[in-house]
Amino acid sequence: MDWDDLRIFLAVARSESLSGAGKRLKIDAATVGRRIARLEEAMGARLFAKSPQGYALTEEGARLLPHAERAETALDGAREALTGPEGLSGQIRIGAPDGCANYLLPQVLAEICDANPGLEVQIVALPRVFNLSKREADLAIAVSRPTAGRLTVQKLTDYHLHLAAHPDYLSRAAPLYTPADLRRHRLVGYIPDMIHDKELDYLAELGAGTVALASNSVSVQLNWLRAGAGVGVVHDFALPAAPELVQVIPQQVALTRSFWLIRHADDGRVERLNRFADLLAHGLRREVARLESRSAKSPT
Repeated sequence: MDWDDLRIFLAVARSESLSGAGKRLKIDAATVGRRIARLEEAMGARLFAKSPQGYALTEEGARLLPHAERAETALDGAREALTGPEGLSGQIRIGAPDGCANYLLPQVLAEICDANPGLEVQIVALPRVFNLSKREADLAIAVSRPTAGRLTVQKLTDYHLHLAAHPDYLSRAAPLYTPADLRRHRLVGYIPDMIHDKELDYLAELGAGTVALASNSVSVQLNWLRAGAGVGVVHDFALPAAPELVQVIPQQVALTRSFWLIRHADDGRVERLNRFADLLAHGLRREVARLESRSAKSPT
């Protein structure tokens, strides 16, 4: 069996299409199709079932998948053994929620890349859970711990959130002394039916009422608050990027959440990813602590 055919098998399994696999591998879809046919002939089994939705693994393909993934991991480990430990190199893709991707990862990863000039890092900032089995990312950061899948999970750090608003908004809006007063205010938050994790449903947890200005982007929410459009929940680590905002009733509304680093179970054997994960965890904890120490400011 040719490893290169297995590599193409993994790409089709993860992208569920010949064209998607071709883009990932930088070869044309027709070549992908021929290589899959060659592998199926060598295996004496049909590995994919084609449907209008794409290419789905057959029972035989599903049985081959973990063996192909282990071969991929072993080959990555062999490459590392030959290149040595002196510096991280190659491409690493991280999936992360919007707030982390915008306000923490850029500076943390810039420092890691400065120390490892051969490293290329991609941040995929999407408000959803990443599928590591399909290699949408090499590592993912999430706000809740997954309970299923062949994954390794490491707690990175706790972080804190408070209500915040622009002083101009507070000066013209109704008094805000308790969480119950939020029902008389224009709220900024997530689009309710696009909240992918219950840990992000802050305003519902507070019983705050209807969200008048909603976005699935933390940055859009923050810019609404900076424009004096309303009141919303903000990460403490994002507040230094919006110095005009002030925390509102921080003694009564103080939320704590956690970031979790998630990896495919087989990647624990890849020393390059282990070393990168250690650097990322250390840098993220330090950056959260640094930014949160600068964030506390309440209206006078």
